[in-house]
Amino acid sequence: MAIRPQDAPTTLLHRFDRTFRVWHYGVGHSQLLLRSRKDREEDTRLDLLFEAVESMQLVTRYEGLELHTVDDDEFSRVYEASGVPPRWRESRLVLRLRSRSGTGYVQCGRVVAERHPDNEVASAIRDVVWSLRPSGLRIPGGPETGPTAPGRE
Repeated sequence: MAIRPQDAPTTLLHRFDRTFRVWHYGVGHSQLLLRSRKDREEDTRLDLLFEAVESMQLVTRYEGLELHTVDDDEFSRVYEASGVPPRWRESRLVLRLRSRSGTGYVQCGRVVAERHPDNEVASAIRDVVWSLRPSGLRIPGGPETGPTAPGRE
């Protein structure tokens, strides 16, 4: 049986026990926004902002979203398919998105999770819950904030 990219061994970087929807993609700034709105169970909105997005493969809804690393083979496949020059590899991430409702990936320069008290209005004060840059994956022992770190969303 062949291993598909979404089945390949990965490292869980962060888990969000919420439902996110693809909310916005801005070509001009190459930003992708996934949003989990506040509701009866959640008293805040949570935004996942992917910056410097080079390529992506998405479903429209992620229930119980997990962000994972990808292996070297998938990393290379994504770069070859996207046409991003090799010199940018050190400054980009390829993140696997997994959930009960689908999978996907995002090739980007950074991801930030921000909590907001309102469903629509961006607050002046940023409440950053979690973030990751490519350098965060190069620290011995992996990212400082992992799936078992306190304060997981």
